[in-house]
Amino acid sequence: MLKKIFALILLSFFVVSCGSRRSASKIVTKDAEAVSVIQKHYKNELDFKTVSGRLKAVYQDEERTQSVNLSFRMEKDKAIWMSASVLGFPVAKAYITPTSVSYYEKVTQSYFDGDFSLLSDFLGTPLDFQKLQNLLIGQAIYDLRSENYKFTQSPKGFQFVSDEANVIKKMFLLDPLNFKAQAQQLAQENENRSLTITYSDYQKVAGYIFPENIRIIANEGGTGTNIDLTYRSLSFNEELSFPFEIPSGYEEISLK
Repeated sequence: MLKKIFALILLSFFVVSCGSRRSASKIVTKDAEAVSVIQKHYKNELDFKTVSGRLKAVYQDEERTQSVNLSFRMEKDKAIWMSASVLGFPVAKAYITPTSVSYYEKVTQSYFDGDFSLLSDFLGTPLDFQKLQNLLIGQAIYDLRSENYKFTQSPKGFQFVSDEANVIKKMFLLDPLNFKAQAQQLAQENENRSLTITYSDYQKVAGYIFPENIRIIANEGGTGTNIDLTYRSLSFNEELSFPFEIPSGYEEISLK
């Protein structure tokens, strides 16, 4: 199960990383209202050291629907760790840092252990830890300050849409109350590939506004895959460990 979630994460990386740029502090757009909204979005970015909790993940493709409970830990800008268990026994783990991606599954006794350059070569596009982190905490995947977006506002929220001439089309909808992401959509029409992330609810824990429910919908070549994530029992700024060791005798997943 975690292998399928991990695969969707890689697909998400593939979509969101195309043409990505480093974060910028200077706001490109000249629209005063857009500038104000962008400033509030980054002012409200979560400033935490660590977060941990439980994740319920429901995976759905055209053939089946499955659910699993995960332990989730994150050290901001440094590590994302997930562990899937059945009846209290670990069955799979994933550990992602800005420079490495590691995963193993006990049922198939298989593992992947590599860095982003290996995954980048395999997928044909640069990968980025920061964008995955942003997706998971309700922050805009792309830096809204570094590109000139078409800006509109409505009762639903503040919308930013990229120039139609771009290779990858981007849409971001921010909540008018907390300026967090309500929806993010990225599409490569020439490749018939898209990624849509929606945030149906946010929760306030220890003063932090954190997503409660996230839906990730990945479409490629007319085939859709969904994952619904629900955060539970969140705790912030505790000392965390990230235990991860690939068991001996497991078969490596080759990306060649």
